[in-house]
Amino acid sequence: MATIKSEDFIESVADAFQYISYYHPKDFVQAMTAAYEKEESPAAKDAMKQILVNSRMSAMGHRPVCQDTGIAMAIVEIGMDARFEGGMDIQEMVDEGVRRAYLNPDNPLRASVLMDPAGKRINSKDNTPAVVHTKMVKGDKVDVTVAAKGGGSENKSKFVMLNPSDSIVDWVVETVPKMGAGWCPPGILGIGVGGTAEKAMLLAKESLMDPIDMQELLKRGPSNRVEELRIKIYEAVNKLGIGAQGLGGVTTVMDVKINDWPTHAASKPVAMIPNCAATRHIHFTLDGTGPAKLTPPSIEDWPNMDYEASEDAKRVDVNNITQGEVESWNPGDVLLLNGKILTGRDAAHKRIKDLLDSGEGLPEGLDFNNRFIYYVGPVDAVGDEAVGPAGPTTATRMDKFTEMMLAETGLLGMIGKAERGEAGINAIKKHKSTYLMAVGGAAYLVSKAIKNSKVVAFPELGMEAVYEFDVVDMPVTVAVDSQGESVHKTGPAIWKVKLDK
Repeated sequence: MATIKSEDFIESVADAFQYISYYHPKDFVQAMTAAYEKEESPAAKDAMKQILVNSRMSAMGHRPVCQDTGIAMAIVEIGMDARFEGGMDIQEMVDEGVRRAYLNPDNPLRASVLMDPAGKRINSKDNTPAVVHTKMVKGDKVDVTVAAKGGGSENKSKFVMLNPSDSIVDWVVETVPKMGAGWCPPGILGIGVGGTAEKAMLLAKESLMDPIDMQELLKRGPSNRVEELRIKIYEAVNKLGIGAQGLGGVTTVMDVKINDWPTHAASKPVAMIPNCAATRHIHFTLDGTGPAKLTPPSIEDWPNMDYEASEDAKRVDVNNITQGEVESWNPGDVLLLNGKILTGRDAAHKRIKDLLDSGEGLPEGLDFNNRFIYYVGPVDAVGDEAVGPAGPTTATRMDKFTEMMLAETGLLGMIGKAERGEAGINAIKKHKSTYLMAVGGAAYLVSKAIKNSKVVAFPELGMEAVYEFDVVDMPVTVAVDSQGESVHKTGPAIWKVKLDK
């Protein structure tokens, strides 16, 4: 009978969450590299290069691959002959491990978990509590899988109760385009089929922890019905032409994972959960001999490449920008931003709206007139960093505030991740504004362009406060121009036709 000490469990969980914050799984790096090498779309290829360079930088610098260091999840399989020593239950031990990992002064991770989710939404400050699933299994060991799931991909989770005769492939092909690009493709689709509603969702989430092996499967061919379904969905989704970051291209998904479970004769529950360009998970086993030993990967596992913007990239001085210059930009133009930009995301936009609606106005020192706002919640800086990893968050969440910001604050343009919705695009077109896209999954790379950072409003919001960044050659792409044309509509449409041919 193995005796697992609470401290060994806690230390292992803490080490695991630190490890996955800066080390992508080797299979993910290999799959992304293969997708990059075969990509034909210049825009998608550039985005994947940023993701790969960012991943290698994070592995070398031990800093998060993404500013969204995720909601912590653990799947704990407890051998029925194992026992725990220390007086803490599983939730308490996982939470203490998460707390230590996210508050680690050498590599602090962003605390994103909010208490009272339907009410005041107050940040717990240490990213606890974690979401924990436990299973009792045979044996005397404890197997633990931890994962950090970003909000951008988790928000795109889908569930449906199909009729028994309905096609899963058809539902997936219909649903994926509606998810937009906020889940940061190319990634992995996890699909759960059967059981009950909650079982299907857990099956989908668990499937994302399996190794990426689609290319091996394609080479050897399917050996059962589930593998046949994986291939059909993989090929059908990639024919949609959505591509990296939704810009249009050859690869939208690098793998499709499926877990199934027997279900009721009248039911066909299907869940789909995507994993993004910040795929983060690891498994370890405790047998009573001490904490888990996590072996660092070799830096040789990453392609040795640097990122430089294309030769036709335009340098932009945002401190002295004019309306005419903004209106001269075309969808797909690559820009290098220089100067001071402001930040703001969900909580800041809500606070601004409340202040404007009340007639109180913006606080002293907060002026958006003729400026750009970057939708970001950065990681805290360490050492001589101006700011920690600071990649963009999903822009569509700010669509309902866009008209207000452009009409009432004098805002000139926005920077974020993925596409804009109809409300956002209409406001951009009306005010001859623009929306610029930074690459989701390249947070550490982007942070290197930020030379100075300071909080200018709402410090109590933590990572959701309004910062002023001083940037040098920050790479972005014109995603929506002043006429309302969006590369996230034109790009995938062009590549779908190419792939159909």
